[in-house]
Amino acid sequence: MDEHATGEARLAGFVAYLAAERRLSALTCQAYARDVRMLLDLLGDLDLKALTPQQVRRFVATLHARGLGGRSLARVLSAWRGFYRYLGRDHRFEVNPCVGVRAPKSPTTLPETLSPDEAARLLAFAPDTALQTRDRAMFELFYSSGLRLSELVGLDCEGIDLREGVVRVLGKGNKARVVPVGSFAVAAVATWLDLRAHWAPPEERALFVTQRGRRLRARAIQYRIKALALAQGISANTHPHVLRHSFASHVLQSSGDLRAVQEMLGHASLSTTQVYTHLDFQHLAKVYDAAHPRAKKRS
Repeated sequence: MDEHATGEARLAGFVAYLAAERRLSALTCQAYARDVRMLLDLLGDLDLKALTPQQVRRFVATLHARGLGGRSLARVLSAWRGFYRYLGRDHRFEVNPCVGVRAPKSPTTLPETLSPDEAARLLAFAPDTALQTRDRAMFELFYSSGLRLSELVGLDCEGIDLREGVVRVLGKGNKARVVPVGSFAVAAVATWLDLRAHWAPPEERALFVTQRGRRLRARAIQYRIKALALAQGISANTHPHVLRHSFASHVLQSSGDLRAVQEMLGHASLSTTQVYTHLDFQHLAKVYDAAHPRAKKRS
């Protein structure tokens, strides 16, 4: 067995470990596998055990030259470190050459959001068809509860309690959380449920289904929200995650409660949520520029 084949076999064991012991989702396991396979391709005929930190830095530089940004490279390095930790535990590797290697810094980019007025305009339409009724319910829920696209796709009927006004979702790392559902979303989902039975067979559990009664896919949701934004006269690049970002930004602007927003978004780290404080500062800066007499430009 050549070294690359051995690497593939060890990668398969790593993915099995992630799924069985760390209980990561299938999509997360696929992402880890994709990142580690980059390492195997860069290794070529080199031995995994012989890899040095200098070579890892060279690999990072190679990927950076191919167009991978700092955030992507940080994710790749995290996967490589995890792979070597697994090799140390199960294959007696003594050194993790990825420890201490850092990705190049990326320029800070803030999440795209809709303004509160744009979000209201996006959802301000009266559904004429069952398809539009489904879309209205879907996007009201998306914006109301700040769900991830994968969480919305995976949501089953029993995951939402309209009486209590909450939705239960399974997020990253198979972590469950309960998020409030606003009154507009509750009403929209209730209307959709009355029509859903005409599309979905009794055994289908998905809350949002196609006209053929199958679980709606992520790609279809992305297409539907872009089409809706264009129809509603919104020029901003509108995709599903924009609604999640808008939810977080608007709740933070209104409440100032960063911890609550972190919990509702399902972020493991508060630092991930803190990016929305920059958006909130931008909003305050615009108010200041418009209102403060010393902020106004004079000719």
